[in-house]
Amino acid sequence: MKLHRTIVAPALVAGVALVSGGWLLQQGSREDSVIQRAQLFDEVVRYVQTRYVDPQPASELYQKAIKGMLRELGDPHTTFMSAEEYAQLHLATSGEYAGVGIQIAPRDNYITAVGVLPGTPAERAGVRVGDRMIEIDGQDAKGWSDERAVKVLRGPKGSPVTIKVLRVGVDEPVTFRIVRDEIHVKSVPYAYMASPGVGYLNLTVFAETSTDEIRAAITRLKGEGMKSLVMDLRNNPGGLLNQGVSVSDLFLKSGQAIVETRARDPRESETFRARDDASYAELPVIVLVDEYSASAAEIVAGALQDHDRALVVGSPTYGKGSVQSLFPLSGGNFLKMTTAKWYTPAGRSIQKEHEEDEDGLAAEDTAEVSRSGTPMLQDTAKRQPFRTDGGRTVFGGGGIVPDLELKQDSATAVERDFFRALAKDLGKWESELLRYAVEYGRNTPGLTPDFQVTAAMRNTLFERIARAGIGVTRAQYDAAQRYVDLRLVNAIARARFGESVAAQRNDATDRVLQEALRLARTSPTQAALFRAAEAARSRQPATASRR
Repeated sequence: MKLHRTIVAPALVAGVALVSGGWLLQQGSREDSVIQRAQLFDEVVRYVQTRYVDPQPASELYQKAIKGMLRELGDPHTTFMSAEEYAQLHLATSGEYAGVGIQIAPRDNYITAVGVLPGTPAERAGVRVGDRMIEIDGQDAKGWSDERAVKVLRGPKGSPVTIKVLRVGVDEPVTFRIVRDEIHVKSVPYAYMASPGVGYLNLTVFAETSTDEIRAAITRLKGEGMKSLVMDLRNNPGGLLNQGVSVSDLFLKSGQAIVETRARDPRESETFRARDDASYAELPVIVLVDEYSASAAEIVAGALQDHDRALVVGSPTYGKGSVQSLFPLSGGNFLKMTTAKWYTPAGRSIQKEHEEDEDGLAAEDTAEVSRSGTPMLQDTAKRQPFRTDGGRTVFGGGGIVPDLELKQDSATAVERDFFRALAKDLGKWESELLRYAVEYGRNTPGLTPDFQVTAAMRNTLFERIARAGIGVTRAQYDAAQRYVDLRLVNAIARARFGESVAAQRNDATDRVLQEALRLARTSPTQAALFRAAEAARSRQPATASRR
């Protein structure tokens, strides 16, 4: 975001005219119309202030009017920010704060978890990407802005906050009581050699240190023999624009376009370009994306795809392609307003319109659920073909469409039954699972990172959840063994060996990553990667999204 001081004056003029309606009395017919509307507004305010059934302070009425006007724009990213809310936003992008560790965004009229930071209170409690908050600390959260939610979710270290969420595939709302802790937003929580010659790094957010962290990870992986890189942007909700630009710069030649912002006034449109010759010009790159990759993550994926610098694999991305600027107001307040849209170097708009019904829940009702319980949203955008620098066909229509579309395995019917049975006791389930994982790791001498789940481990966990009163039958538990084993492996690996080992243990069941690794192992150059992906795509059925 950036401060547009050059257009602050007209905004302030409009504000003054709105609230006073006085000084433009002699400015002509067009201004008369403005004055008449301002007078009408003041009449309404005066009646509400003096005659409404409950007392209404004048200062609050004006602020409510501002927020109501912005809400009617139908743009959840355009909001009024108090000085305190602005301070919270600044804190969020600085990398250090005290909270719960959930990355949020307004989606379909509800604050939604678009990322859960590893090792944070939210992850330990069991919050997942896609969880939709209907209550925060006992307050109805429908229609909240992300700034308002951040204000409530953050607080002193050690203090609790309660959230009630809707989860796809679960009939009843799920309640979590989470104790706040200090949060350090690390952009690259882990990077490792995922296969001989193939390095893997997970970029979870674009914060102030993202480019430096990526550079450090690549340097280390190259020292370990990396010949190809898989950069994982799945579940990455974006962050700082300048970091999206500088991360792209690592792989592009000087002068190549990265992203273009197009404003209503063409004079304010801007193209961001690579400033330095690519640091890793010869390194073959695969970028993984999914329906939760948004904003800066889409800028990177789109720029590298359009310049044939990366093969993009996964699901079409979310399509958050709008630019918000901060306009300083009196009293330390700010207006955060959408002022432009992002376009990739080939001219594709990243912004995608999202259909929703009155409650904003239609997409959830029909969504598939992955085997880990995450909703798999459907891409219904109409697609138009564009060409990359090398003549490859890519698709517009909002978001970034991968070169090779792949989805994770979806949950089976019995697994969905298990999720539903578990729903009302989900908090207890997560607590028992975590407690068992910690105790097992601590009480098992000689445990190695490649440990296997045994029948005895499953039996012990079931006995614990039964004693805790969790309403799952043994038949439901056994039928969902695939899911239970996956959660046991992840929880024990994280508790005993840390995030990196836990992530590597999940690799074998990650269908998208496994295909990326296969392509990387057999393709020594970027061009070879594109040919291999084309061959793999030719074996797939035609996708509905490319219409």
